[in-house]
Amino acid sequence: MISLQEFLDECPTSFHVVKSSSRELVKAGYALQNYREADPTHFAHDKGVVTRGGALIAWHWPNDIDFVDGLLIYGAHSDSPGLHLKPNSSSATLGWAQLNIEIYGGVLLNSWLDRDLGIAGRLHFANGTSELVSIDIPIARIPQLAIHLDREISEKGLLLHRQNHMKPIWGTDTNVNFIDWIIEKSNVAHSAPLTGFDLQLFDTQKSAMLGSSKEFLVSGRLDNQVSCWAAVKSLIENAEPQKPILVALFDHEEVGSESINGAAGPLLEHVLEELLLERKSSTTFASLAKKSIMVSADNAHAIHPNYPEKHDHQHAPMVNLGPVIKRNVNQRYATNGLIASRVVEAARSAKIPLQTFAANNAMPCGSTIGPVSATRLGIDTIDVGVPQLSMHSVREMCGIKDPNYLVNLFTILGSTDF
Repeated sequence: MISLQEFLDECPTSFHVVKSSSRELVKAGYALQNYREADPTHFAHDKGVVTRGGALIAWHWPNDIDFVDGLLIYGAHSDSPGLHLKPNSSSATLGWAQLNIEIYGGVLLNSWLDRDLGIAGRLHFANGTSELVSIDIPIARIPQLAIHLDREISEKGLLLHRQNHMKPIWGTDTNVNFIDWIIEKSNVAHSAPLTGFDLQLFDTQKSAMLGSSKEFLVSGRLDNQVSCWAAVKSLIENAEPQKPILVALFDHEEVGSESINGAAGPLLEHVLEELLLERKSSTTFASLAKKSIMVSADNAHAIHPNYPEKHDHQHAPMVNLGPVIKRNVNQRYATNGLIASRVVEAARSAKIPLQTFAANNAMPCGSTIGPVSATRLGIDTIDVGVPQLSMHSVREMCGIKDPNYLVNLFTILGSTDF
């Protein structure tokens, strides 16, 4: 499995997360098919993976393993907040060539200012084919207004209008069509005309280690590509699971998960039904679900030294001290005390450090795929994740040790009957 930094650097979009994960799984002996084209016999493979857009389901389900005690599922999401291109992407204002963007998810808008932006995603052609593209050279920028023209910014703060102030500049030749330029620069050789695209901007700065002892990892899209990488790495490295293990990487979590490739959609349920059918099992999906466990992995809020009042200091994780079990009685996270105690004991026996997050009562917390999947499937679920700062920024920060702790946690849960 490639390193986490390599994974982050080559995955500017959810589609690239799926491509990179699929490649690594195939190298490890997993049979790959597009879910739309997958024939029933594909689900008879001990090791298989199906993909659809920015979603991926992989499994290690040996036919000689008794699954009477259910499955173990590692769930994560492949998408991150960002700026996506609108269908009519090119515009001109006062001699500047600009891009029309749509804001995806809960973006920290200020973090995108004055960054060197590339473009990545999918191009779709009239013959029904699609091509992944990634132009990782700086081509666009959202310049912040000079302080001389915004004298009150230091007192009143930065105020950004989502429509007017977030349009990137990419040139001064207003006659150039941006999509034509993308096709030329991406070297996509295609005889059929372009009929559509799914493209988004990304920060071209590569991931890096930071700090006096290089104890931090900084990168775009740590939320939630760290969890995707850890889940796939653990699946590949666990040669002898005690029960069938699946990895489910869903798209569109940042906008609510309600899509065909999101956790609220039927993809995982359909794959599980296909797997049961091909194993000619008399076990019903309902019987399987009530004995199975999902580990929903999504990054958590580390305590921020400049904003201590935002945290409950009894439940405020610190970087490099281990993964976080996330709790919320209002069901923003799916964890309950019973499943948490089982995970804590498994981690303790393997000497894997764990922490706990619960929100300050005056600060509403976010949510994850955990409650969505648990509601959809009826599977006991625990929410865990790596603690980080700068969540939803164009460039985020976590501890260098915690991603490997998360891999170890996944591995111990899959290697023991926890």
